[in-house]
Amino acid sequence: MNQYQKRITELREKLGDDLVIMGHHYQNDAVIRHVDLTGDSLELARKVTTIDAKHIVFCGVYFMGESAALLANEGQNVYLPENDANCVMSQMAPYTLVDKVLTRIKESGRNIVPLTYVNSSVAVKAVCGKHGGSVCTSANAEKMVRWAMERGDSVLFLPDKNLARNTAKIIGIPEEKWHILNIKGNGTLIDMDAVSKSELIMWPGCCAIHARFNERQIEAARTKYPDVKIVIHPEAAPNVIDKADAAGSTSFIIKYVEAAPEGSNIAIGTELNLVERLADQYEGSKNIFPLLESTCSHMARVTEPKLLNLLEAIENGTAKPVTIPAGLVEDAKIALERMLIACA
Repeated sequence: MNQYQKRITELREKLGDDLVIMGHHYQNDAVIRHVDLTGDSLELARKVTTIDAKHIVFCGVYFMGESAALLANEGQNVYLPENDANCVMSQMAPYTLVDKVLTRIKESGRNIVPLTYVNSSVAVKAVCGKHGGSVCTSANAEKMVRWAMERGDSVLFLPDKNLARNTAKIIGIPEEKWHILNIKGNGTLIDMDAVSKSELIMWPGCCAIHARFNERQIEAARTKYPDVKIVIHPEAAPNVIDKADAAGSTSFIIKYVEAAPEGSNIAIGTELNLVERLADQYEGSKNIFPLLESTCSHMARVTEPKLLNLLEAIENGTAKPVTIPAGLVEDAKIALERMLIACA
């Protein structure tokens, strides 16, 4: 047990029931070993609403801490070990531009329902809530796109075009009814004619981690292990997903590996920390390996020493909780709660 591990353990015992530490599956093992609750974005959002602890520490990127702060009860504080752990995908959708584009499309007469992937800022969630929309995760994207389609002429899905396209294929929205927005020129270059004919309008964002997976990697894995099963996160491009055996959220991937028979060869296309954890868990019974070693630098900013620093600050009363601008709270919370109700 190293010095950080020892001290964190002491502080967790001292804070007792007043503290709950949550962690996303993409966190490294040095952090995960201190976590009370693990999960993907949907699981953790649901768990926040069941926690009574005074202090909630969220080991993940900033938008996850924001969502937890929105869902926390009065008197609870949410903290992040690293406030600069962000998300490149979320930064691809600035809320001012999202609001401008959404307003312009709605003014054209389209009854458009916005649906933002949870990988987005609280301000974007508030914009969606204000315009009658909601939030989704990779685990419930199919259900939430259907939810949005029932409420309007078309859906604006943001920021991830890959999750949008992969979900549309599952639901059966024909490709001629898709349109990826051109957001250049501060939204002045939008093809309004194409927008008027589309059922699924997509923001042109993507995840840098999952965009790295390609068909060549799949071919190489099948050459090495002809019986290999390939499971990939749906933030990967549609042509890559088409070549895989299965696709789904991090929780789906975990269950897929668990259900695979002994002796299976499984290549996984998602963030490396989760893949390596599964490989260790099933060592000797299943051969688990990464399709490509793809890591998230922002998730990696949460470290064991930073977790210790935060817990010491909570103990001495100097920790700064995640705060949401008052003008965003109501609309952003509505957007999140619509998702939780729809997926209850």
